[in-house]
Amino acid sequence: MIYVHVPFCKSFCTYCDFYSELTCPNMYEAYTDELCAEIDSRREEIESSSDPNTLYIGGGTPSVLPFRFLEKIVKCLGRQDYEEFTLEVNPEDIVTAGTGYPAQLKSLGVNRISMGVQSLDDGILKWMNRRHDAHGAENAFRMLREAGFDNISVDLIFGLSMMSDKILEETVRRLIGWHPEHISAYQLTVEEGSALARMIEEGKYVEASDEQCRRQYDMICRLLREAGYHHYEISNWALPGREAVHNSAYWTRKPYVGLGPGAHSLKGEDVRSWNSESLTGWTSEEEHLSPEEIREERLMLGLRTDKGVDGKSIPESDWFISDSIIESLL
Repeated sequence: MIYVHVPFCKSFCTYCDFYSELTCPNMYEAYTDELCAEIDSRREEIESSSDPNTLYIGGGTPSVLPFRFLEKIVKCLGRQDYEEFTLEVNPEDIVTAGTGYPAQLKSLGVNRISMGVQSLDDGILKWMNRRHDAHGAENAFRMLREAGFDNISVDLIFGLSMMSDKILEETVRRLIGWHPEHISAYQLTVEEGSALARMIEEGKYVEASDEQCRRQYDMICRLLREAGYHHYEISNWALPGREAVHNSAYWTRKPYVGLGPGAHSLKGEDVRSWNSESLTGWTSEEEHLSPEEIREERLMLGLRTDKGVDGKSIPESDWFISDSIIESLL
């Protein structure tokens, strides 16, 4: 189970606080070379992390990285025939690159696409500082389908104060009409250091009410349930049998290897490590989790899923929910 972080973006979304840097083509090669050096130095760890046998390349915006660099990274990893190989993409990158690009991704072994649509309202997309419009998102989805991708996940965001229930419903119904295999829906959150946080501090944005967010989440749940999607995690829905293998393993605390700047890893049950946030020269730190922290993580992650937590595996003395678990679920 491998995660690769590509920290390049052509622009920053209003709400985002993930580690990323503005696209700098002169750094692509240096980043790729250093990533491959990290892969080589962690070869034994990578080769032992095959349960499940998945690769997820996220960011940032991996689709801004020229194909030859993606190809070099995948070849350096050395594995083939991943059960699930997901690549995150921006719709504009697909449309701009043309039909040859999805075909290249298929040849590389990518068998699942995660596309950040976020909304199909052009006004909302402009406020989010997204690079695509609704028409571009639909074209990108069509191009991916024509290239043979039969496992596509689309992301959407709800809970914006200016997003009416009508706008959201139109987006959800249009997305359902595309028949993607997977849909993720995330409530807008204010992350420290994001452009959105600054807008709130300056009085340029007022957050949506709890009632609006609850109402919109309930609407998404209802519409996707009626369309036959399985609501298997708080923010994730899939057609039966198309649940994300890689992300589902996170929620059951499977060990994973995170590569690249800002990436996190879990070794065994009790060692978490993370890389520093730097395009080159990134370093790694780690922490050892206590038995109590492991139990809390199991509870928090399990309660996010439809499978829940097996009460028989929890000592009676632990039958409580701490404030930290409650906060993580909100």
